[in-house]
Amino acid sequence: MNKCFILRGINVRGKTIRQFLIDGQADGRWASELSNWTGKAYKIPRTYVNRCTDRDDIENTGVYFLFGRNDETDAEQVYIGEAENILSRLKQHLSEKDFWTECIVFISKDNNLNKAHIKYLENHLYILAKQSKRYEVINSNIPAEVSISEMDRTEMDEFIDNMRLILGVLGHKVLEPSIRNRSCESENVYTLQDRSGIKASGKLVSEGFAVLKGSRISSNAAPSLPAPVVNRRQTLIDKGIVDGNYIFTQDWTFTSPSLAASIVMGYSINGRNAWKNKKGLSLKEIEER
Repeated sequence: MNKCFILRGINVRGKTIRQFLIDGQADGRWASELSNWTGKAYKIPRTYVNRCTDRDDIENTGVYFLFGRNDETDAEQVYIGEAENILSRLKQHLSEKDFWTECIVFISKDNNLNKAHIKYLENHLYILAKQSKRYEVINSNIPAEVSISEMDRTEMDEFIDNMRLILGVLGHKVLEPSIRNRSCESENVYTLQDRSGIKASGKLVSEGFAVLKGSRISSNAAPSLPAPVVNRRQTLIDKGIVDGNYIFTQDWTFTSPSLAASIVMGYSINGRNAWKNKKGLSLKEIEER
């Protein structure tokens, strides 16, 4: 089964990604290719790793992501690695690491990635994943940084840009910042505040509603606030996304305006009524217009 998707990027140019369902089913293995790119991605469920002997190029040099969840916190987790033989390394992880349920690997179709290339990729992918804070990165050590030529750096940085795009299409925005572009920050910004000094700014984004860096949240949570939201607030603090002064240190996206508002205020609140633009109009009023 072969599928094609036309995507619109922030550079306005379209991109074509070819998705091939190797086993003819959505929960099996996927092969992904981007037009005019020598790279290739495989999305492989853990239970399918041993079937990959039918794919010679998975034995190429490359980098990989292992995805799973923390059983106690339900937080999404990722392990980032590199190998000169991807399939051999994945088989090792079957016995060494329990947390992961699927992996995404990236190789070069012409097998022109060398050891220095994949070490460079591993280091930069680790840094990007840590900066985004979307996943719990469980690598025990920071991958070593290597020195490569300016020409190779440019090529590998473009490789990373294409990997980010494909990872997003495959359902893992592990390398994505919470908000991609804030050049129009003064427009379409909504605020939420009360007399106690809580003041937050946010905006609608494709994934839901983002609270912007510098926003202040309540230092206390009401007893009536649902436990999952209380835990979410604490997780933001534990990760440093909200600092000790209860201020967001970076932009952060939530699935809805109401969840964002409840996180900020410390009690349950309808975000579509609470978030208002500079004219005093709420999200609900604007949508109804």
